[in-house]
Amino acid sequence: MIPIGDDLALDERELEESFIRASGPGGQNVNKVASAVQLRFDLSHSRSLPEPVRVRLARLAGRRLSQEGVLVITAQRYRSQERNRADALARLVALIRRAAEPPRPRRPTRPSAASRERRLAGKARHARLKQQRGMRSDEV
Repeated sequence: MIPIGDDLALDERELEESFIRASGPGGQNVNKVASAVQLRFDLSHSRSLPEPVRVRLARLAGRRLSQEGVLVITAQRYRSQERNRADALARLVALIRRAAEPPRPRRPTRPSAASRERRLAGKARHARLKQQRGMRSDEV
């Protein structure tokens, strides 16, 4: 089990790793060794995460979420496969931690009296300016 928070843990069996060739630094080695890691987490069928966390995680994942509901994280920052594996796992855990925090409820607010006054003064100034554009000195 991979600990996420106090009462949340991720089962390692739900993760699938595959290794691909990375772009970027590595010299001749980059063409021979599959050092980049693709970490796949089937979000739609996960039993480790509660439903509200899964919904928030799907929203946070964005383009990393496939049509089938699989979250794909590609790590190729480092030259070694081991460091890329750790990086991909750390990024997944950080994303799940962000999704595990419930959003703060929005409290409706009202504009202050001073801000309403400034808005109305600006509108009046703009109206006067537009009105002056139409006037000609010979027509007055």
